[in-house]
Amino acid sequence: MESYPIEIIVKRKWVRVLALDSNGKTIAVRGKWIKVAYIHDEWWLDTELDDPEACVKKLKEQRSPGLRADIFTFSQKLPGSLPQYGYAQEWDSVAAVRTTSFKDWWEKLPQESRKNVRRSQKRGVEIRIKPFDDDLIKGIIGVNNDSPTRQGGPNVHYGKSFDQVKRDYSAFLDRSDFICASLGGELIGFLKLVYRGEVAAILNLTTKASHNDKRPANSLIAKAVELCETKGVSYLTYGLFNYGNKRDSPLREFKSRNGFEEILTPRFYVPLTTWGMLTMKVKLHRGLLGILPHRVITLAVNARTKWYSIKHFISRCSSVLERPNRIRQTERSTPPAGSKL
Repeated sequence: MESYPIEIIVKRKWVRVLALDSNGKTIAVRGKWIKVAYIHDEWWLDTELDDPEACVKKLKEQRSPGLRADIFTFSQKLPGSLPQYGYAQEWDSVAAVRTTSFKDWWEKLPQESRKNVRRSQKRGVEIRIKPFDDDLIKGIIGVNNDSPTRQGGPNVHYGKSFDQVKRDYSAFLDRSDFICASLGGELIGFLKLVYRGEVAAILNLTTKASHNDKRPANSLIAKAVELCETKGVSYLTYGLFNYGNKRDSPLREFKSRNGFEEILTPRFYVPLTTWGMLTMKVKLHRGLLGILPHRVITLAVNARTKWYSIKHFISRCSSVLERPNRIRQTERSTPPAGSKL
């Protein structure tokens, strides 16, 4: 496996890192204190790692600082849930819904969720599949710039340029659909669906908070399930159902209301160094969400949400207070009547 540079997004910015190729899979390394080798874009690939032992062997031989790792991790994708390897394993909590029958999915939804889809239609929301062109990119910019915060934290796509947005959403275009929600010609939400064999994965689902009363997200999910049935796709996934010990959240509640359930798939962890073996024994490889109790995570999330709400409020107040000063400066720059200037 030869090493080569790739670009990944870290804290809203594209950065270049070294990677390895393993039979068409890109292996990169993340982390500072615990360096973990992982399959780049694993969630969106249509096949699994076919020779993990060869990959483990090559990673152990690495001498380059950018490719030396303590742990290697990889997973199996739906629908197979029986572990195929003898490595140490844990379970990924995947949010998924069976999509072989739109009717079955629809009839199992809570009554309120079905009402939300109908409410969206009655309020004029149109759902269409659109090509990824300049018009769609401009619409996505408008959706992303609707609010500087999202799900209680900073909106990482807020304020990005046309070229940045085009780059961010250009992955897997050969096997993707952009499902768009429009109101009177204005894009108010979009869902990017990536096809992975018999599984389709939601890569992006974003709506304008200012149009939440129209329930565009519910209509976008319904269209995604309908598309999956039409294309013969068995499962629709939407990230994880549970994130470590974080059990309750508005996002999880939204997934449940739209028919998503937890399906467990095996994730394997292979220690590559003594440090990696020690960190696995004390569960540090799970990260904070996998170590901290649910109550502590909830307190931290609520504190973060309040902090960003206060920060956003202060920012808005500052902009309002600055406005009269700008007006006064403009008025002073206008020469008075009879001035020779």
